[in-house]
Amino acid sequence: MELRSPRRCRRASATPQQRDRGQASRVPEDYGEGVHDEPIDPFNGDPADPAAGLHDPRDDDALDPLTDVERQDVLEDLADLEIYQALLAPIGVRGLVIECEDCREPHYFDWDLLRGNLRHLLDSGRPRVHEPAYDPDPDHYVTWDYARGYADGVHDTLTEGTEEDDSADG
Repeated sequence: MELRSPRRCRRASATPQQRDRGQASRVPEDYGEGVHDEPIDPFNGDPADPAAGLHDPRDDDALDPLTDVERQDVLEDLADLEIYQALLAPIGVRGLVIECEDCREPHYFDWDLLRGNLRHLLDSGRPRVHEPAYDPDPDHYVTWDYARGYADGVHDTLTEGTEEDDSADG
């Protein structure tokens, strides 16, 4: 793969007429700044916000930062998630299902959404607002426990082969 300089990339993205005239399209330097991981509230700052009169009980909660132990747990979950996705996505698993403590319903998260939620938790100390996925196919999602067991099984299988090789050499 050939790497191009930013100037060459902009020139390559110009229309043929612009290239003929030596006018490449220019990308502003601040392009992409302010991009958010979650949807922006379209009524933010609008005095006619239809939800302005609603009270959010979470606003009453003091935002305590994650403890060191909680932070470490989330970081370990992120690391585990990478392993689970690498092992399970190729066989058709789209993500994980989590039993919600608040609504007592299963929530289906694809890999990227769950990763984003965990990163949001690290950054803000608060989980994202969530709702159940629309019509997910439960056959394409597994629990954390299943994913952990699957990863442990793969690990054990791989280490058994190396242990047998080591004992045969000795």
